[in-house]
Amino acid sequence: MTGRAAQHNGAPCGLIGPKAEKSVSLALQGGGAHGAFTWGVLDYLLEDGRLAIEAITGTSAGALNAVVLFEGWLEGGIDGARAQLRQFWKRVSLDGSLSPLQRTLFDRFLSYWSADGSAAPSWLDAWSRMASPYDLNPLDINPLKDALDGLINFERVRACVDAKLFVAATNVWSGKIRIFKGPELTVDHVLASACLPMIFKAVEIDGEPYWDGGYTSNPALFPLFYETRTDDILLVQINPIERRSTPRTAQEIQNRMTEITFNANLLHELRTIEFVTRLIDDGKLSTKDYKRVLMHRIHGGRKLDEFTASSRLNARWEFFKELKDLGRATARQWLSDNYQAIGRESTLDLRAAYS
Repeated sequence: MTGRAAQHNGAPCGLIGPKAEKSVSLALQGGGAHGAFTWGVLDYLLEDGRLAIEAITGTSAGALNAVVLFEGWLEGGIDGARAQLRQFWKRVSLDGSLSPLQRTLFDRFLSYWSADGSAAPSWLDAWSRMASPYDLNPLDINPLKDALDGLINFERVRACVDAKLFVAATNVWSGKIRIFKGPELTVDHVLASACLPMIFKAVEIDGEPYWDGGYTSNPALFPLFYETRTDDILLVQINPIERRSTPRTAQEIQNRMTEITFNANLLHELRTIEFVTRLIDDGKLSTKDYKRVLMHRIHGGRKLDEFTASSRLNARWEFFKELKDLGRATARQWLSDNYQAIGRESTLDLRAAYS
């Protein structure tokens, strides 16, 4: 966390609404259909209007939410961002305009995290684990591309200088994380961040293949250490770190393995923040050289986990709206409890939560 950005001077910066008094950077996790919970969180934060957004970092579904919010804001401010998020989730819902084949592929993308298996028939799910998307999807049909085309003006996104955008993907050849920044983003960069390798072909960018960013960071926090003025990072967490039960079925075991894998790098970064903060507070490191991050978190907790059993229907518009409503309620409560602390202190006890 060396080479820190300029000290934040207290004035709001980034995407600023008329009521903005403080700035934060947003870190948005991926997690399939539960990205609709993040939609609800973002919708309420935008409606409340007191937080300016200096930067957004996102992975997979988090990257989709980030880009849609970003472009909607550039087109129409707060109202534009809220409308664009709603339009995106409506478009990819079961009641949207995807073809039957696109619908099946998107169901599998959303159901990747569900405990009760894919929305596709069990025989198809088993077959997909033996055959690759190069066999099952030779035309490389990607419903996410169709959902984004015609909705997102990437030229507008690339031209924005008011706020920063970071999208994470995993380089298949090196196994390393790659962060794509706003000025270079195209639809392919976002698709790469959400490319689950058992569903979609690897996305090639500059001649190199990429898979879902969740394998190396979910989401990536480090760009927010070095390239932002605000010290406050608000993590929207939709994947459970801990489960107090032992998985027993093959599907439960696979899902828990995926959760652990997709959380590993986030845990590492959070532990690094806790370690550096402790050294700063003990006077062993200087804030001239190291950034003292103020860490915050909004998460769905037990209520979000309860949706797992019904995730077979997770592509329905009513289900998305239910997740959105939970996200809005959670964000409302979080702001009520923690708004005064923003800019002053962390509201997430990293040692207690992640050590």
